[in-house]
Amino acid sequence: MNTIIVLPYTAVSFSILARFIFMYLLYTKRSVNIYSLTFCYLSITSATLWIPYGIIVSDTPIIVRSSIEIVLLSMSAAYITYNRTFGLPKDIVPICPVG
Repeated sequence: MNTIIVLPYTAVSFSILARFIFMYLLYTKRSVNIYSLTFCYLSITSATLWIPYGIIVSDTPIIVRSSIEIVLLSMSAAYITYNRTFGLPKDIVPICPVG
């Protein structure tokens, strides 16, 4: 298979895997960290800007990665916001104090 095709799809796979790991850590640690939320918003903005570029240069891997990243990071941001708004269960200690 052509290296020019394999390389971008490999990069996309690693990027998506990294987002799933981030989501797993958010869920298991019950994160309410403002830095995680800021990371989500900045990454969503970045991915949103990459989609038009991918369309202009007809680069499917960029479009796929950015689209999936927007969905996954939006879910993460919603989860963090929910935990910050409604609090955490009493038996879980947050990584960073809410406030």
